[in-house]
Amino acid sequence: MGRNSIHHNRDKNKQKLPQVPKNLKSDGIDVEYSSELADKEDIEAQARANAADRRAHDSR
Repeated sequence: MGRNSIHHNRDKNKQKLPQVPKNLKSDGIDVEYSSELADKEDIEAQARANAADRRAHDSR
């Protein structure tokens, strides 16, 4: 038995894994954000995130 026969079956399971339906995928947006509880740092972080999103969409 050669060395390669041990590692031959290692990656065959990747094709059998189920795919996630589009309606179950998350877009990464946090819906728990509360502007009433936000402090100055949260507001600045929100502004930086929005600016980064605009730059990312403009560069496409």
